[in-house]
Amino acid sequence: MFELIGWVVFGLIIGVLAKLIMPGKDPGGIFVTAIIGMVGSLLGTLVGRYIFARGEYYRAGWIMSILGAVVLLAIYRMIAARRA
Repeated sequence: MFELIGWVVFGLIIGVLAKLIMPGKDPGGIFVTAIIGMVGSLLGTLVGRYIFARGEYYRAGWIMSILGAVVLLAIYRMIAARRA
C-alpha cells in the first residue's frame, strides 16, 4: 500500500518538474500531472534499459524519469492542441 502511495507522490513530483521545465498552459490538473510523471518514469525506465543495456532490474532515476515525463508532456501537448 505504501509503495503505491510513494509511486504516486514520486510521479506527482516528476510531473511538476517536467511542467516547470516546459512552461506553458496545460490542460488537466493535479491528476494529469501525476499520471504524466508516473508514465514518464516508466518511459524513462524502458529507454534506460534499452540504452544502457542493464537488464530487467534497471529502474530509472530522477533524470531519466524527468526526461521521460518531458517527452510524454510534449506528446500530450501535441495531441491536446489538435483537439482544440
